[in-house]
Amino acid sequence: MGSFWIVERTRNRRFPYRISIEQDGITRLALRVQDRWPGPGGQVFCLRERELDPAEAFEPLERVPIISLTRRGRKLSVAIDRSRRRRCEFLFLRKSYRHKEGEYEEIFFRTQQALRQHRARGRPSLYPSGNLEIVVDSAERYAWRFPRSQVQRSELPVGDYGLLHQGALVAVVERKTFPNLLSDIGSVQILHQQLAELSGYGHAAVVVEAQYADFLNGQRTRPWSSSYLSRMLGELTVCHPGLPIVYAGNRKLANQWAHQFFQSVAAKLDESEARVAEKVQRWHTPSEVDGGIDFEVRRAILERFPEEFAFSVLRSAFPELEDRRLRRILQGLRREGRLEVRGRGRAARWVKVSRS
Repeated sequence: MGSFWIVERTRNRRFPYRISIEQDGITRLALRVQDRWPGPGGQVFCLRERELDPAEAFEPLERVPIISLTRRGRKLSVAIDRSRRRRCEFLFLRKSYRHKEGEYEEIFFRTQQALRQHRARGRPSLYPSGNLEIVVDSAERYAWRFPRSQVQRSELPVGDYGLLHQGALVAVVERKTFPNLLSDIGSVQILHQQLAELSGYGHAAVVVEAQYADFLNGQRTRPWSSSYLSRMLGELTVCHPGLPIVYAGNRKLANQWAHQFFQSVAAKLDESEARVAEKVQRWHTPSEVDGGIDFEVRRAILERFPEEFAFSVLRSAFPELEDRRLRRILQGLRREGRLEVRGRGRAARWVKVSRS
Protein backbone atom coordinates (compact mmCIF):
# COMPACT_ATOMS: atom_id res chain seq x y z
CA MET A 1 0.00 0.00 0.00
CA GLY A 2 2.96 2.31 0.55
CA SER A 3 3.44 5.60 2.39
CA PHE A 4 1.78 8.93 1.65
CA TRP A 5 2.21 12.61 2.49
CA ILE A 6 -1.25 14.09 3.04
CA VAL A 7 -2.11 17.78 3.40
CA GLU A 8 -5.58 19.02 4.37
CA ARG A 9 -7.08 22.40 5.21
CA THR A 10 -8.68 22.87 8.63
CA ARG A 11 -11.04 25.52 10.00
CA ASN A 12 -8.63 26.63 12.70
CA ARG A 13 -7.16 30.10 12.05
CA ARG A 14 -4.02 29.52 14.09
CA PHE A 15 -3.29 26.09 12.58
CA PRO A 16 -5.02 26.16 9.21
CA TYR A 17 -3.40 22.97 7.87
CA ARG A 18 -3.14 19.34 8.85
CA ILE A 19 -0.18 17.26 7.63
CA SER A 20 -0.28 13.53 8.13
CA ILE A 21 1.95 10.62 7.19
CA GLU A 22 0.13 7.44 6.31
CA GLN A 23 1.67 3.99 6.10
CA ASP A 24 -0.28 0.99 4.83
CA GLY A 25 -3.57 2.80 5.38
CA ILE A 26 -2.70 3.76 8.97
CA THR A 27 -2.00 7.34 10.05
CA ARG A 28 1.39 7.21 11.78
CA LEU A 29 1.75 10.92 12.47
CA ALA A 30 -0.70 13.82 12.28
CA LEU A 31 0.34 17.42 12.91
CA ARG A 32 -1.52 20.72 12.97
CA VAL A 33 0.71 23.25 11.23
CA GLN A 34 0.70 26.98 10.52
CA ASP A 35 1.70 26.61 6.87
CA ARG A 36 1.63 23.75 4.37
CA TRP A 37 5.34 24.32 3.57
CA PRO A 38 7.94 26.53 5.33
CA GLY A 39 9.01 29.72 3.61
CA PRO A 40 12.60 30.36 2.43
CA GLY A 41 15.01 29.74 5.28
CA GLY A 42 12.23 29.39 7.83
CA GLN A 43 10.60 26.70 9.91
CA VAL A 44 7.02 26.02 10.94
CA PHE A 45 5.87 25.27 14.47
CA CYS A 46 3.65 22.18 14.75
CA LEU A 47 1.31 20.62 17.28
CA ARG A 48 0.90 16.88 17.48
CA GLU A 49 -2.68 15.75 16.98
CA ARG A 50 -3.57 13.71 20.03
CA GLU A 51 -7.22 12.99 19.28
CA LEU A 52 -9.27 13.53 16.15
CA ASP A 53 -12.77 14.88 16.47
CA PRO A 54 -14.93 12.70 14.18
CA ALA A 55 -17.13 15.72 13.44
CA GLU A 56 -14.22 17.86 12.24
CA ALA A 57 -14.21 18.42 8.49
CA PHE A 58 -11.07 18.76 6.35
CA GLU A 59 -10.57 19.94 2.80
CA PRO A 60 -8.17 17.60 0.93
CA LEU A 61 -5.33 19.50 -0.74
CA GLU A 62 -2.62 16.99 -1.49
CA ARG A 63 -1.83 13.27 -1.35
CA VAL A 64 1.65 12.34 -2.62
CA PRO A 65 3.68 9.10 -2.29
CA ILE A 66 6.65 9.19 0.07
CA ILE A 67 9.97 7.93 -1.24
CA SER A 68 11.68 7.53 2.12
CA LEU A 69 11.26 8.09 5.85
CA THR A 70 14.48 8.17 7.84
CA ARG A 71 14.85 8.82 11.56
CA ARG A 72 18.16 10.20 12.86
CA GLY A 73 18.06 10.92 16.56
CA ARG A 74 15.40 13.56 17.18
CA LYS A 75 14.84 14.20 13.47
CA LEU A 76 12.52 12.55 10.99
CA SER A 77 13.58 13.17 7.38
CA VAL A 78 11.02 12.85 4.60
CA ALA A 79 11.56 12.64 0.83
CA ILE A 80 8.37 13.18 -1.20
CA ASP A 81 7.82 11.89 -4.72
CA ARG A 82 7.48 15.17 -6.64
CA SER A 83 9.69 17.56 -8.60
CA ARG A 84 9.57 20.56 -6.19
CA ARG A 85 9.43 20.82 -2.42
CA ARG A 86 10.71 17.29 -2.11
CA ARG A 87 12.79 17.15 1.09
CA CYS A 88 11.98 18.23 4.62
CA GLU A 89 12.41 17.12 8.19
CA PHE A 90 10.61 17.29 11.52
CA LEU A 91 12.58 18.04 14.68
CA PHE A 92 11.10 16.57 17.87
CA LEU A 93 12.24 18.19 21.13
CA ARG A 94 11.41 17.50 24.79
CA LYS A 95 11.77 20.47 27.13
CA SER A 96 11.21 20.97 30.85
CA TYR A 97 8.69 23.47 32.18
CA ARG A 98 10.28 26.48 33.90
CA HIS A 99 7.90 26.82 36.81
CA LYS A 100 6.58 23.31 37.29
CA GLU A 101 7.63 19.69 36.99
CA GLY A 102 7.27 17.75 33.79
CA GLU A 103 8.12 18.09 30.12
CA TYR A 104 6.43 19.29 26.99
CA GLU A 105 7.00 18.62 23.31
CA GLU A 106 8.06 21.02 20.60
CA ILE A 107 7.96 20.05 16.93
CA PHE A 108 9.44 22.07 14.06
CA PHE A 109 8.85 21.53 10.33
CA ARG A 110 11.97 22.50 8.33
CA THR A 111 13.01 22.33 4.70
CA GLN A 112 16.30 21.53 3.01
CA GLN A 113 16.96 25.21 2.32
CA ALA A 114 16.42 26.10 5.97
CA LEU A 115 18.90 23.42 7.03
CA ARG A 116 21.57 24.91 4.75
CA GLN A 117 21.14 28.30 6.41
CA HIS A 118 20.81 27.04 9.97
CA ARG A 119 23.83 27.82 12.13
CA ALA A 120 23.75 24.38 13.79
CA ARG A 121 23.79 22.43 10.52
CA GLY A 122 27.20 20.92 11.31
CA ARG A 123 26.27 19.43 14.67
CA PRO A 124 25.97 15.65 14.97
CA SER A 125 22.54 14.08 15.38
CA LEU A 126 23.67 11.28 17.70
CA TYR A 127 25.10 11.85 21.15
CA PRO A 128 26.54 8.73 22.87
CA SER A 129 25.74 8.34 26.54
CA GLY A 130 26.74 5.76 29.12
CA ASN A 131 29.11 2.82 28.87
CA LEU A 132 29.15 0.42 25.96
CA GLU A 133 28.77 -3.34 26.32
CA ILE A 134 31.29 -4.83 23.92
CA VAL A 135 32.00 -8.47 23.17
CA VAL A 136 35.44 -9.49 21.89
CA ASP A 137 35.54 -12.81 20.10
CA SER A 138 37.32 -15.43 22.17
CA ALA A 139 39.65 -16.22 19.25
CA GLU A 140 40.81 -12.61 18.86
CA ARG A 141 44.48 -12.06 19.74
CA TYR A 142 45.91 -8.69 20.81
CA ALA A 143 42.44 -7.21 20.98
CA TRP A 144 41.55 -3.56 20.45
CA ARG A 145 40.86 -1.43 23.50
CA PHE A 146 37.56 0.29 24.29
CA PRO A 147 38.00 2.76 27.19
CA ARG A 148 35.08 3.32 29.59
CA SER A 149 33.29 0.25 28.23
CA GLN A 150 32.24 -3.08 29.67
CA VAL A 151 34.27 -5.60 27.69
CA GLN A 152 33.75 -9.35 27.80
CA ARG A 153 35.19 -12.31 25.94
CA SER A 154 32.84 -14.70 24.18
CA GLU A 155 32.47 -16.60 20.92
CA LEU A 156 30.76 -14.44 18.30
CA PRO A 157 28.71 -15.98 15.47
CA VAL A 158 30.49 -13.68 13.01
CA GLY A 159 33.00 -10.83 13.26
CA ASP A 160 35.65 -10.05 15.85
CA TYR A 161 33.90 -7.36 17.92
CA GLY A 162 30.24 -6.89 18.77
CA LEU A 163 28.04 -4.38 20.55
CA LEU A 164 25.38 -5.61 22.97
CA HIS A 165 22.17 -3.70 23.63
CA GLN A 166 19.70 -5.12 26.13
CA GLY A 167 21.41 -8.49 25.76
CA ALA A 168 21.13 -8.59 21.95
CA LEU A 169 23.96 -8.35 19.46
CA VAL A 170 23.15 -5.18 17.49
CA ALA A 171 26.44 -4.30 15.73
CA VAL A 172 29.43 -6.28 14.49
CA VAL A 173 32.90 -5.31 13.25
CA GLU A 174 35.23 -7.62 11.35
CA ARG A 175 38.88 -6.68 11.83
CA LYS A 176 41.35 -7.27 9.00
CA THR A 177 45.09 -6.70 9.05
CA PHE A 178 47.00 -6.25 5.80
CA PRO A 179 48.26 -9.89 5.78
CA ASN A 180 44.78 -11.15 6.81
CA LEU A 181 43.03 -9.57 3.86
CA LEU A 182 45.71 -10.70 1.39
CA SER A 183 45.33 -14.25 2.68
CA ASP A 184 41.51 -14.11 2.55
CA ILE A 185 41.58 -12.99 -1.08
CA GLY A 186 43.30 -16.27 -1.81
CA SER A 187 40.03 -17.97 -0.75
CA VAL A 188 37.72 -15.27 -2.01
CA GLN A 189 34.58 -17.42 -2.16
CA ILE A 190 34.86 -18.12 1.57
CA LEU A 191 35.44 -14.39 2.12
CA HIS A 192 32.25 -13.61 0.18
CA GLN A 193 30.30 -15.96 2.44
CA GLN A 194 31.74 -14.32 5.54
CA LEU A 195 30.85 -10.82 4.31
CA ALA A 196 27.34 -11.93 3.32
CA GLU A 197 26.77 -13.17 6.86
CA LEU A 198 28.06 -9.87 8.26
CA SER A 199 25.62 -8.00 6.01
CA GLY A 200 22.74 -9.76 7.75
CA TYR A 201 23.22 -7.54 10.78
CA GLY A 202 21.62 -4.12 10.86
CA HIS A 203 24.95 -2.46 11.72
CA ALA A 204 28.14 -4.11 10.51
CA ALA A 205 31.47 -3.11 9.00
CA VAL A 206 34.85 -4.44 7.90
CA VAL A 207 37.75 -2.35 9.20
CA VAL A 208 41.16 -2.83 7.61
CA GLU A 209 44.36 -1.86 9.43
CA ALA A 210 45.94 -0.60 6.21
CA GLN A 211 45.60 2.01 3.49
CA TYR A 212 43.94 1.15 0.20
CA ALA A 213 47.19 2.24 -1.48
CA ASP A 214 49.04 -0.55 0.35
CA PHE A 215 47.18 -3.10 -1.78
CA LEU A 216 48.38 -1.40 -4.96
CA ASN A 217 52.04 -1.79 -4.07
CA GLY A 218 53.11 -4.80 -6.12
CA GLN A 219 56.26 -5.34 -4.06
CA ARG A 220 54.19 -5.85 -0.89
CA THR A 221 51.33 -7.88 -2.37
CA ARG A 222 53.16 -10.77 -4.04
CA PRO A 223 52.07 -13.17 -5.45
CA TRP A 224 49.05 -10.96 -6.25
CA SER A 225 49.48 -8.15 -8.72
CA SER A 226 48.14 -4.67 -7.93
CA SER A 227 45.69 -4.84 -10.86
CA TYR A 228 44.29 -8.16 -9.61
CA LEU A 229 43.87 -6.84 -6.04
CA SER A 230 42.26 -3.65 -7.29
CA ARG A 231 39.71 -5.71 -9.19
CA MET A 232 39.05 -8.04 -6.23
CA LEU A 233 38.62 -5.21 -3.73
CA GLY A 234 36.18 -3.56 -6.12
CA GLU A 235 34.28 -6.84 -6.39
CA LEU A 236 33.94 -7.09 -2.61
CA THR A 237 32.42 -3.61 -2.46
CA VAL A 238 29.96 -4.24 -5.30
CA CYS A 239 28.86 -7.68 -4.11
CA HIS A 240 28.19 -6.41 -0.57
CA PRO A 241 26.86 -2.86 -1.09
CA GLY A 242 25.34 -2.55 2.36
CA LEU A 243 28.56 -3.42 4.18
CA PRO A 244 31.12 -0.62 4.68
CA ILE A 245 34.73 -1.64 4.08
CA VAL A 246 36.90 0.95 5.82
CA TYR A 247 40.62 1.29 5.08
CA ALA A 248 41.57 2.94 8.36
CA GLY A 249 45.33 3.08 7.77
CA ASN A 250 46.72 1.42 10.89
CA ARG A 251 45.76 -0.44 14.05
CA LYS A 252 45.22 2.67 16.19
CA LEU A 253 42.91 4.38 13.70
CA ALA A 254 41.02 1.16 13.02
CA ASN A 255 40.41 0.77 16.75
CA GLN A 256 39.26 4.39 17.00
CA TRP A 257 36.89 4.02 14.04
CA ALA A 258 35.29 0.88 15.50
CA HIS A 259 34.89 2.53 18.91
CA GLN A 260 33.13 5.55 17.40
CA PHE A 261 31.00 3.26 15.23
CA PHE A 262 29.77 1.38 18.31
CA GLN A 263 29.15 4.66 20.15
CA SER A 264 27.02 5.97 17.30
CA VAL A 265 24.99 2.75 17.09
CA ALA A 266 24.38 2.85 20.84
CA ALA A 267 23.37 6.50 20.67
CA LYS A 268 20.91 5.78 17.87
CA LEU A 269 19.28 3.01 19.90
CA ASP A 270 19.19 5.12 23.06
CA GLU A 271 17.70 8.05 21.15
CA SER A 272 14.93 5.95 19.68
CA GLU A 273 13.93 4.73 23.13
CA ALA A 274 14.31 7.87 25.22
CA ARG A 275 14.15 10.99 23.08
CA VAL A 276 11.87 10.44 20.09
CA ALA A 277 8.22 10.32 20.97
CA GLU A 278 5.95 7.35 20.34
CA LYS A 279 5.76 5.77 16.91
CA VAL A 280 8.39 7.95 15.24
CA GLN A 281 11.06 5.56 16.52
CA ARG A 282 9.77 2.76 14.32
CA TRP A 283 9.54 4.62 11.04
CA HIS A 284 11.59 3.52 8.10
CA THR A 285 11.09 3.06 4.40
CA PRO A 286 9.13 -0.22 4.12
CA SER A 287 10.71 -2.80 1.85
CA GLU A 288 7.40 -3.34 0.05
CA VAL A 289 7.03 0.22 -1.21
CA ASP A 290 7.55 -0.97 -4.76
CA GLY A 291 5.90 -4.36 -4.27
CA GLY A 292 7.67 -7.40 -5.67
CA ILE A 293 9.22 -10.41 -4.01
CA ASP A 294 10.16 -8.60 -0.78
CA PHE A 295 6.49 -7.88 -0.19
CA GLU A 296 5.62 -11.55 -0.80
CA VAL A 297 8.26 -12.69 1.71
CA ARG A 298 7.03 -10.26 4.36
CA ARG A 299 3.42 -11.31 3.86
CA ALA A 300 4.33 -15.00 4.04
CA ILE A 301 6.22 -14.46 7.31
CA LEU A 302 3.44 -12.46 8.94
CA GLU A 303 0.45 -14.43 7.64
CA ARG A 304 1.53 -18.01 6.93
CA PHE A 305 4.57 -18.82 9.03
CA PRO A 306 4.24 -20.29 12.55
CA GLU A 307 4.56 -18.01 15.55
CA GLU A 308 8.16 -19.19 16.00
CA PHE A 309 10.43 -20.36 13.21
CA ALA A 310 14.08 -20.86 12.27
CA PHE A 311 15.87 -19.13 9.43
CA SER A 312 16.08 -22.48 7.62
CA VAL A 313 12.27 -22.49 7.32
CA LEU A 314 12.37 -19.14 5.50
CA ARG A 315 15.20 -20.32 3.25
CA SER A 316 13.23 -23.46 2.31
CA ALA A 317 10.18 -21.38 1.45
CA PHE A 318 12.16 -19.02 -0.81
CA PRO A 319 15.16 -21.02 -2.10
CA GLU A 320 15.60 -18.68 -5.08
CA LEU A 321 16.56 -15.72 -2.85
CA GLU A 322 19.98 -15.07 -1.31
CA ASP A 323 20.36 -15.47 2.45
CA ARG A 324 21.50 -11.85 2.65
CA ARG A 325 18.21 -10.62 1.19
CA LEU A 326 16.13 -12.83 3.45
CA ARG A 327 18.04 -11.61 6.52
CA ARG A 328 17.52 -8.00 5.46
CA ILE A 329 13.76 -8.58 5.36
CA LEU A 330 13.85 -10.23 8.79
CA GLN A 331 15.84 -7.33 10.24
CA GLY A 332 13.36 -4.89 8.73
CA LEU A 333 10.45 -6.66 10.45
CA ARG A 334 12.46 -6.67 13.66
CA ARG A 335 12.99 -2.89 13.48
CA GLU A 336 9.24 -2.46 12.97
CA GLY A 337 8.59 -4.43 16.14
CA ARG A 338 6.85 -7.28 14.32
CA LEU A 339 9.53 -9.90 15.00
CA GLU A 340 12.09 -10.56 17.69
CA VAL A 341 14.98 -13.00 17.68
CA ARG A 342 15.85 -15.43 20.45
CA GLY A 343 19.15 -17.25 20.63
CA ARG A 344 22.18 -17.00 18.37
CA GLY A 345 23.63 -18.74 15.37
CA ARG A 346 21.90 -21.87 14.15
CA ALA A 347 19.86 -22.07 17.36
CA ALA A 348 18.30 -18.64 16.74
CA ARG A 349 14.52 -18.53 16.44
CA TRP A 350 12.40 -15.70 15.01
CA VAL A 351 9.25 -15.01 17.03
CA LYS A 352 6.24 -12.97 15.96
CA VAL A 353 5.36 -10.09 18.28
CA SER A 354 1.71 -9.66 19.16
CA ARG A 355 0.37 -6.22 18.12
CA SER A 356 -2.70 -6.32 20.31
